[in-house]
Amino acid sequence: MVFRSPLELYPTHFFLPNFAADPHHRSHEELSMFQLPTLNFSPEQVASVCETLEETGDIERLGRFLWSLPVAPGACEAINKHESILRARAVVAFHTGNFRDLYHILENHKFTKESHGKLQAMWLEAHYQEAEKLRGRPLGPVDKYRVRKKFPLPRTIWDGEQKTHCFKERTRSLLREWYLQDPYPNPSKKRELAQATGLTPTQVGNWFKNRRQRDRAAAAKNR
Repeated sequence: MVFRSPLELYPTHFFLPNFAADPHHRSHEELSMFQLPTLNFSPEQVASVCETLEETGDIERLGRFLWSLPVAPGACEAINKHESILRARAVVAFHTGNFRDLYHILENHKFTKESHGKLQAMWLEAHYQEAEKLRGRPLGPVDKYRVRKKFPLPRTIWDGEQKTHCFKERTRSLLREWYLQDPYPNPSKKRELAQATGLTPTQVGNWFKNRRQRDRAAAAKNR
């Protein structure tokens, strides 16, 4: 028998709409209309599809697949423990703004180091977004530091190694030197400085912007 992917057997338009909705609130007619035939997909096959959709960035299709995926009898326990499937569920929860589900997945399942970077970024960004919504304004570096202190990374997605969110002293020194020469670097200079420091042009631009704000605040205070 030739293996066929669930994606081949179930095109996007066969998947259930509004995958984030509670299926218990659907009418019998709705569920019957979109009911899928029972097929015996193994956890490995489901994980393979999740990995493919996650890599391509097709989050909507990934969510619909997870909502309606058919599995072999007795495979539910294995599905709920497979890292690729758990990571896919976390990705969908993050992109749909279901941060409570995201936190539950990340806090209650141990992930391997290969998944840590992506999951850590989602954990922090979700908390940043919630803090911004609560405060009604964008977060500054100090605000983000406080959020990280209040919501530390769970050990399920962190191996205990301390991560720094500040630039190294050599990088800061180089940025300060350039700032003294030109507090308003053009895009070309930002790219040049990014190459010299290993940062991105956006990070360079943000550093200069924050430094100008600090200098203006200090000047106003001394008047």
